[in-house]
Amino acid sequence: MDGTTFGGDADIAAVAGLFADPTRARVLLALADGRSLPASVLAGEAGVSPQAASSQLKRLVAGGLITGEKSGRHRYYRLASDRVAGLLEALAGMAPARPIRSLRENTRAAALRNARTCYDHLAGRLGCAITQALVDRQALVAADGIADTRRRPADPLSAMLADHPYRPGPGLPAVLDALGIAPPADRSRRPLLRCCLDWSEQRHHLGGRLGAVLLHHAEDEGWITRRRGDRAVTVTDLGRRELAARLGIPLDGQP
Repeated sequence: MDGTTFGGDADIAAVAGLFADPTRARVLLALADGRSLPASVLAGEAGVSPQAASSQLKRLVAGGLITGEKSGRHRYYRLASDRVAGLLEALAGMAPARPIRSLRENTRAAALRNARTCYDHLAGRLGCAITQALVDRQALVAADGIADTRRRPADPLSAMLADHPYRPGPGLPAVLDALGIAPPADRSRRPLLRCCLDWSEQRHHLGGRLGAVLLHHAEDEGWITRRRGDRAVTVTDLGRRELAARLGIPLDGQP
């Protein structure tokens, strides 16, 4: 024994330092939509050589922010948990916006605000609208009695909430049936409901197992499509019609 004892204050600086490097930050953002990507692709996303990417990937694995799994000739990496995705959302909400120098960058920023993935669930205006529709239909019931998704005074500015403000409501079975979704199986230790305060909307959006099921169902049904190279998603014409008919969400003019 070297005399070192543990159990003091959390070493925030050790974790924060992993996000502070631009290369590591770009790698984490590339994985923020829940994908597993090989090192070669992540090197391209970060704009660095494979050797430089490998060094940073090792640090992220050692720090517990990502995990790696070998498949065939390649090793694939993904975020270690939805908590890491929540931290990324929190930092995005607090970070200054980079200057927009082109119409393409402006269009991309608008698309991210309108609809994007946050790890394996929907965020942005679309994610918040779906969450509000679930509250309106009593699929979710607020523990504090506030029947909307606005930020509560105790909520952090942008982060996954430690205490989920909703519980499953009496309308959940009917809403899932209307959407064509089977009740999420209870085979995972992951909570059914988790919630983030959306950085762009400053309202709640739904995560957890139910949030993941909603995202994958919308994608499987062709209601949304993923945009190549970033977390933005596009609501299809079919998606606009179905979300309006099934959840009463008006999406005219949404991307």
